[in-house]
Amino acid sequence: MNLKEVENLVVTTLEDAKARDIQVIDVAGVSSFADLMIVATGTSTTHVRSCGSFVEQAFKDAGEPPMGVETGPQPDWVLIDLGDVIVHVMTEGARAHYALEKLWDIKNKPEQAAE
Repeated sequence: MNLKEVENLVVTTLEDAKARDIQVIDVAGVSSFADLMIVATGTSTTHVRSCGSFVEQAFKDAGEPPMGVETGPQPDWVLIDLGDVIVHVMTEGARAHYALEKLWDIKNKPEQAAE
């Protein structure tokens, strides 16, 4: 699967699972381990776990199983490693706390702002 196909499958799967506020972040220029981060919000820990499971299963069904899936017993965050794409599904509280969009927003980095 190429990068756009992976992105489309993740986004479609998350939309079908009713994940909220799905954001695709291009990190190719600032990350050596991934080209895209996809961040979404689940409404509860059960919903977060379910969204993660749906993404994992979609890629297994496509013959491209994830390299890894990380979660805890009461997950407020599930991480799915698809190689060049990293998927984060979080509760609203975890997403606000970790603010991944701000962390990876290269437009707001000091070296970019000076240009």
